[in-house]
Amino acid sequence: MRFLLINGPNLNLLGHREPGLYGSKTLKSIEADLQETAHLDGVELDCFQSNFEGALVDRIHQAMGEVDAILINAGAYTHTSVALRDALLGVDIPYVELHLSNTNSREEFRHHSFLSDRAVGVVSGFGAMSYELAFRGLLAHMRK
Repeated sequence: MRFLLINGPNLNLLGHREPGLYGSKTLKSIEADLQETAHLDGVELDCFQSNFEGALVDRIHQAMGEVDAILINAGAYTHTSVALRDALLGVDIPYVELHLSNTNSREEFRHHSFLSDRAVGVVSGFGAMSYELAFRGLLAHMRK
């Protein structure tokens, strides 16, 4: 089985950006931990991060026929990008939306997601652990 992890804008700054909100782990560290977990579960995990919406859309398109499922932390694009929504729906690959922080306990504009209504599930608010929880949930869904 092959999963794709997509990280959106500013997630490359993890470990430096607002550590009180997002924690002190870097994205590379989170990805390495998740790749180890995936490996132990027999899943190949590809990781991709971009600050550019078009690059994220292109990577989702490339995933068609290449991956079985997607984990996505779209960052701020969660709340603004119809293009990411359309790309995810267009490739028809099951996905889980995830966030480090609890977006519903933050600013009002973060309360709406363009992705969640079609996601297999949504995990938020558990810091770096959100990635593992999202992975575990998606894996269980795919193994049904």
